[in-house]
Amino acid sequence: MHKQQHGGTIVGFIIGLVVGLGIALAVAVYVTKVPVPFMNKGVIRSPGQDAQEDQKNKNWDPNAPLYGKNPAPVARPASAPAATSDTADASAAIETKPAGPKTGTATSNPSTAKTEVGKTATRSGTSDPLGDLAAARSAATSDGGAFDYFVQAGAFHSQAEADAQRAKLAMLGWEARVSEREQNGRPVFRVRVGPFAKRDDAEDLKSKLAAAGVDSALVRVQH
Repeated sequence: MHKQQHGGTIVGFIIGLVVGLGIALAVAVYVTKVPVPFMNKGVIRSPGQDAQEDQKNKNWDPNAPLYGKNPAPVARPASAPAATSDTADASAAIETKPAGPKTGTATSNPSTAKTEVGKTATRSGTSDPLGDLAAARSAATSDGGAFDYFVQAGAFHSQAEADAQRAKLAMLGWEARVSEREQNGRPVFRVRVGPFAKRDDAEDLKSKLAAAGVDSALVRVQH
């Protein structure tokens, strides 16, 4: 009787041990298959994947689910443009400072030169007034002799209109001539009074025609 109890105890111990090992094995298998947070089981990540993960974690916003379809505005640094503008202003100030003395020198020299030229011109003009007057008259005489002056009372595309204008001038007491000239491939008939040797005479006739209601123009023709 005592031997049977001893043998049953050993068998029970062995059965309990086997059952315990089976339970432990089942627990171990379950633990290995169930994902454990904050653990990477045998996963090898490349440096690129690590960089992407770091970028996601850097830009991660815990309030993103609260925004819905409208994402939160991203704040941009405003100090960079200010720094850039300050740098540009500083560089502009540095560049414009050396130009100050040059500008002053450039403006002072022409004024001095103008003063000297004015003094020289005054001295030369007042040194011989009679000679200057004679030279001016000779220049006016030579200029007047080199040109003839006409008073043109109109230019027309037809001979009939030109003849009518000449007849009108004849009724006013001035003899006019009609001259034909081609302009832009078309004939033009000009009605002119003259020639005059002096410009003043032509200007006087032009004033008289204007008083009579006739539009005219002064024409200078070189010999």
